Amino acid sequence: MFKFMRGKQHPVPAERLRQQKELFRYAKTVQHGFPSKPSALAYDPALSLIAVGTKAGVVNVYGQPGVEFYGQHKNTDSAVRQIVFLPNQRRPQAWSKHSVYRPLVQGRLVTHCDDNSLHLWEINFKAGASAMEEVRSLTMEGKLKTISTCCLEATAEHLLVGTEGGNIYLLQLASFTLTDNIIYQDVVMQNVPDDYKVTPGAVECIRQHPTFADKILVGYNRGLMVVWDRKQLNAERVGIWDRKMVHGDQTYVCNQSLETVCWSRDGAEFMSAHNDGSFIIWNARKLSKPDGPHTPYGPFPCKSMTRVCWVTGDSGDWVVFSGGMPRASYGDKHTVSVLKRDAQREEEKHVAFDFTSAVVDFVLLGGEGPEAASQSPHTLLVLAEEELVAIDLSSEGWPTHQLPYLNSLHSSAITTSCYVTDCGADAYRRLLAAGERQRQPASQKPWPVTGGEPVGASAASRDLLLTGHEDGSVGVWAAGDVSLRPIYRLTTSRLFSEEEDDRDARERESDEDFPPLRSVGLFDPYSDDPRLAVKKVAFCRETAALVVAGTAGQVVVWRLADDEQQGYKVQPVLVDLVAEQDGFAWKGHDRLPARPEPLTLAAGYQPCSVIQLQPPAAVSALSLQDSWGLLAAGTGHGFVLFNYVQNKPVMHKCTLNPNDYAASGESPMTRGKSLKKSLRESFRRLRKGRSQRAAGPRKASPAPAPTAGSEAASPAGKGPAPPGAASEDDVRPVERSVEARSEDPAFSGMIRCLYLATSYLAHGQPQMRTLWAGTNSGAIFVYAIHCPAAEKRATEAVTWQPGKEFRLKHGAPVIDIRIVDAGGRSVSGAPPEEAAAGPHRVVIASEEQFKVFTLPTMRPYGKFKLTALEGSRVRRIGYARFCASATDDSAYTEWCLMCMTNQGDLNVFTLPELRRQMHEDSVRREDIQGITSLVFTEHGEALYLASSSLYQRLALSSGVPVRPACRLTLPGADTTVDSHRDFLSGEPEVVEISSEEADRLMHGMRGLVNGVGGQEEKSVENFSEEKDGIKKSLQKSKETHISASEDPDKNVTAERQETERLLTTTESTSDSVTTRSKEEVKVVRTTRITAGTKVTEIATELPPAAGKHNGASELASRRRRLLAPGPSQVFASSENDYDNIDGATGAPLARSEDTETDL
Repeated sequence: MFKFMRGKQHPVPAERLRQQKELFRYAKTVQHGFPSKPSALAYDPALSLIAVGTKAGVVNVYGQPGVEFYGQHKNTDSAVRQIVFLPNQRRPQAWSKHSVYRPLVQGRLVTHCDDNSLHLWEINFKAGASAMEEVRSLTMEGKLKTISTCCLEATAEHLLVGTEGGNIYLLQLASFTLTDNIIYQDVVMQNVPDDYKVTPGAVECIRQHPTFADKILVGYNRGLMVVWDRKQLNAERVGIWDRKMVHGDQTYVCNQSLETVCWSRDGAEFMSAHNDGSFIIWNARKLSKPDGPHTPYGPFPCKSMTRVCWVTGDSGDWVVFSGGMPRASYGDKHTVSVLKRDAQREEEKHVAFDFTSAVVDFVLLGGEGPEAASQSPHTLLVLAEEELVAIDLSSEGWPTHQLPYLNSLHSSAITTSCYVTDCGADAYRRLLAAGERQRQPASQKPWPVTGGEPVGASAASRDLLLTGHEDGSVGVWAAGDVSLRPIYRLTTSRLFSEEEDDRDARERESDEDFPPLRSVGLFDPYSDDPRLAVKKVAFCRETAALVVAGTAGQVVVWRLADDEQQGYKVQPVLVDLVAEQDGFAWKGHDRLPARPEPLTLAAGYQPCSVIQLQPPAAVSALSLQDSWGLLAAGTGHGFVLFNYVQNKPVMHKCTLNPNDYAASGESPMTRGKSLKKSLRESFRRLRKGRSQRAAGPRKASPAPAPTAGSEAASPAGKGPAPPGAASEDDVRPVERSVEARSEDPAFSGMIRCLYLATSYLAHGQPQMRTLWAGTNSGAIFVYAIHCPAAEKRATEAVTWQPGKEFRLKHGAPVIDIRIVDAGGRSVSGAPPEEAAAGPHRVVIASEEQFKVFTLPTMRPYGKFKLTALEGSRVRRIGYARFCASATDDSAYTEWCLMCMTNQGDLNVFTLPELRRQMHEDSVRREDIQGITSLVFTEHGEALYLASSSLYQRLALSSGVPVRPACRLTLPGADTTVDSHRDFLSGEPEVVEISSEEADRLMHGMRGLVNGVGGQEEKSVENFSEEKDGIKKSLQKSKETHISASEDPDKNVTAERQETERLLTTTESTSDSVTTRSKEEVKVVRTTRITAGTKVTEIATELPPAAGKHNGASELASRRRRLLAPGPSQVFASSENDYDNIDGATGAPLARSEDTETDL
């Protein structure tokens, strides 16, 4: 006790420090959902990747499902305006931090931000995780240099940068600097007749000629378009169109502002789009009258045609554009129109896709390049402000694709979420089958974006994420992988709401012949009735039974069915929680009326029981035990235990007792409580505390078993505990709460948590089914439940009896109750044979502290006072298994408690000792949505809403299986880039090199045959960190030895041996005693390369090393053989030193002083 008051702590043993390092590691892993406020979209046909930029400076790159890369600009207030993918290139010599030319050919792109800056990104391996790195940046200063558009030239050596001042600058990508070659607007204007020499405005768009690399098409804001010959430095033709022909010159006049231009596939024509909703087709080879203007939705005034894409072919052409709708009738529509025309440019098919949010950008997939004249685009990707929509243009009817990622989780606002770990195999299979039947109208073609590939075999996970929404729907998502994949969509509104669905109404409104509107996308921000909002969701992982509770007290039990059901009639069971309260008047909203007509239920989830709680308040707690056939639901007025097998309530309790208004001891004097009575009770407490402190030195007499540290802790119906039975907590100094609780007594009876579990409730009795309920004022009710056998549950009634009833002394809201076994594992999730093993303990988590009691005696076992020590309050609770390895089940494991506080901190505590193992600042304290939406998983993870549409996944455990692990394979066999490679894992970074570099490598390797090798020791790196009284220092070093030999067949084998050493020193001081421990890791990696006319291969071997990070030795090897002979396909490590050997003399070449280490 005195040591605790003085703050003394025992030193942490070295073995425990090692276990903590193996078990706990905080990291942000992956993102699920749709990025908030998107602003740019790009597509790379060579790599088959898409990139999305946002207004917060985020750049995400996506390939096939499981391939994702994330980037963030340093200026988070700068929006990404444009993204340009760069083709397959080598990193220039000037960029490398080594003297060796590193052929790191990777996915690269340039972003343009609205702070007038350009940024170069590369997808690289760094620190054992996939990362998108910003390697270069450039900011253009001056008002006239404000960037308006960018275009990559055909040779990919320069980026053409158009400005508001009208000039075009050339950015050399090799050095990422501006060149002196500038296309001035004044030079362009020299070829314009004097009658039309007006200021053309900013450079609106730049397009590279598809067949002539020296020509570009420049469009200015006020309608001037120029085909500029960069080689001859003159304008080939100037076009200005005013809907009338001016004879005698090559000039056309236009009084409409230009929005964008695009070339035909052969470069013979180009198309311009204007702000009056029209487009014009110009002939770039001869002087002729242009085709147009065409106003698809005229003749009435139309909105601007902001973006146009024109794909021409032998069988016809495709014109895709955004905007252009009539202002008066359809000015509020957000559309992307697709016109398919035949070879004579007669319209064959015309659809205007209608979106519920503004269109940001779109791209066409397929039919790229001049060689694809016979191909047509197969997919239209449309990026809207709230969703991504992929339309299959190669299938009949142009259906939409089912998205494997970037799903609009917030199609209706998310109101609650629930994570299910390891769903049962049979239940998961039935759930997938039901989802497949539900997705029949979608496109059957595979997802068209196929870039990259995941590294390693993905684990067969059956984790689910359930999201409840404002419109009464529930989304079921496969959450065990990098991509969050939709499985099933459940709608509850059709059971209650009689109003027509808003989406059906929009579709009926769009049945007019012209414009040919078609509603697409899932985002629908409008809800018919706010009472439909889902508040709580419960799921049974073994049977897939689902319970959905809403805002108006409605609770629906759903089960999977394989067949359709006809004539189902909704018949809610009314449960009045305040029937015994005289004079109570509900002043809130009415309950939802049930739909009167019979319904036809499709195969999938079908309702089996509908419960209506009265008063119709929002459900605040929910618990399900499908094996018992019971569920418990609570509101602000009480709770009910319901038998949905027999469709009737078992018991219910109202917690709105007038005496409970003063339960917390801090509420105002109301309902007849006099000042005299309050003073009398205050003096009694003072006398009681004084007498107990005076009796402190005496030896305490034996007392009954302490209860939950409560003021009225006793079994229900036996009255308050006698004064002589006061526990040790009663004589300790009272700790004042850091934050004042709500003084409104109306919320004291609100049910905050419900828990159904099998455990010990009485001495000398076997385990029994129990129900635990916790309220907002710290009251806890425990009941024993007696269920008949499984074969008799349909006929025999379920009985109950009160068990315990007590109140926490500090009176804080009880937010979670969980019964755990001796190892800290929850008995509700453990197998029956393991759950039967004792002893059992109950963990009661309130907003201010955690307490552990031994069952059935309710003796205190341990506690942790979070609010009294740190001033923060608990908001979310979870229990997880922490394992040192994600694949090895025999590795050391622990079950721990996790919590999220109102300060955004994540904490991990051991069970049942409640010793803190981790404390991390995770979410900003101002982010209320992120804190309240967080859910924990049993793998040691957490998910929270980083925005209204995006879940951020966090890892608290070292053995978390969901981590981004992917690589990019570029066409042409230049490079393979691994985006995830753990340090000292034995897998080197392996890349292919060109023929010229292979010849130079062979030349250097033959020089090594002369016996000249090299040993290099790089500079030692030191790192130190001090946290919580523990000082850690890390020393890293690396040595390299090179040798080579030649066999009789003229095949040269070079060997590179790298020795890496890590020396970790830990120093902790406690009670004036200093403890030091050292741990050294030594790893020797050997790389052999054999090159010649017959064999080309690489092999890397990692011998067993003592003292690795996880304390285990490891042997890893990697070998790759090429079937094609010749030195042009030699594999080499990305940091090999063979290029540093002079082939003639065998002497090592000079190295640059600027070196870096992979450690």
